[in-house]
Amino acid sequence: MNDPFLFDVRNGLATLGPSLVRIRDLLEARFLAWADESGADRMIFAPLMRIEDLDSLDYFRNFPHLALIVSPIRSDCLTGEYAKGDSTRSIPSEHLSSSQYALPSAACYSIYLHLKGSVIDEPRYVTTVASCFRNEKEYTALSRLWGFSMREIVCIGSSEAVQAHLASSKKRVSDFAVEIGLPLEIEVAADPFYEPQSSRAVMQKLFPVKEEFVYGGSVAIASTNFHRNFFGERCNIRTADEQAAFSGCQAFGIERWLHALLTHFKQDTAAIERAISG
Repeated sequence: MNDPFLFDVRNGLATLGPSLVRIRDLLEARFLAWADESGADRMIFAPLMRIEDLDSLDYFRNFPHLALIVSPIRSDCLTGEYAKGDSTRSIPSEHLSSSQYALPSAACYSIYLHLKGSVIDEPRYVTTVASCFRNEKEYTALSRLWGFSMREIVCIGSSEAVQAHLASSKKRVSDFAVEIGLPLEIEVAADPFYEPQSSRAVMQKLFPVKEEFVYGGSVAIASTNFHRNFFGERCNIRTADEQAAFSGCQAFGIERWLHALLTHFKQDTAAIERAISG
């Protein structure tokens, strides 16, 4: 019998019941074990990002369609409109102040901004998890959400160190999928953060730097991403030889993993727990 409190998704926002929270914890334990094997420092960053920081990374030039902006209600509207005690179902845009912050759409941006202006004497490994948000055209159960959790394991350093990190990360995910019997296909992809017509998206098709682990032919539950020296240049992160640092990350969409596991194991949460805790 299915757990009646398994999960609920409304308008792209998910609630996880006790069974899925246990499975999520087991997945996170596995991801953190991989991060520890990489020597990654565990860090947690602020839940909001400054718009000027995102702009320095070409965020609004390449994917403004995904952006979700955080803005307070204008002070002159507070007493006149909201102190009356009337029901509030939405906030008109004219009542909002100009915004300086946005919700993150990926976990790793804060790592590069945190290291801005630093010199990396040897490869630096960092892992973080974040609640991320994307303004999508449509949302589908746990496989495509408005708000979701992303775990990332990042390497910053030389090109060789980053590519070695991504190769070992790719092997860990592949071996784990085989271990638990989860069928995944590895597909080369352009970074979905970039508009298909952008110069960077075109460059990635000519020289692929992103590979996705795809379940069921359409749901990417993890990816390895080689950023070249883009973030090193934009954030002035240098290696010991004064070159712009390279970077790359292994990313995990946690709710998408839950979707894949629930689908493959036919919502048998006990079987899922046995498989991933082994």
